[in-house]
Amino acid sequence: MIEQDTVKLLRECDSGTKMGMDSLRDVQDRARNKDLQTLLQSSRVEHERLAREIEGQLNRFRDEGKQPSAIAEGMSWIKTHVELLMDGSDEKIADLMTDGCNMGVKSLSRYLNQYAAADETSKDLAKQLIGMEDRLSRDLRAYL
Repeated sequence: MIEQDTVKLLRECDSGTKMGMDSLRDVQDRARNKDLQTLLQSSRVEHERLAREIEGQLNRFRDEGKQPSAIAEGMSWIKTHVELLMDGSDEKIADLMTDGCNMGVKSLSRYLNQYAAADETSKDLAKQLIGMEDRLSRDLRAYL
């Protein structure tokens, strides 16, 4: 049970970091405010670092991880690009990213509870990712 929950939690974290990195990549260059660009870039680098750690843990179990669902990726891409086409302001970027962060925190918290038998290392990685998303959401408030 421990190994199953561990792998399942790591897969969800893997998927979450990939969604986060993709979203950050989509909006980073569109931001006009240099401080916002720096915040988004820094968060992307932090997501990439954590993604490597998660991948390393998944490799221990000979698991390839999990890609975000095609539907989730597609909906996110459409929402981001359509909304930024209509309003490409920094406020809209902050709004979209805040929504994504909040969804990530909610989903990952649910998985953390659902896979309670996971090992402490994978739980710690999930908590780190939740913390990153929560922190980014708070930092983005200055741009709303």
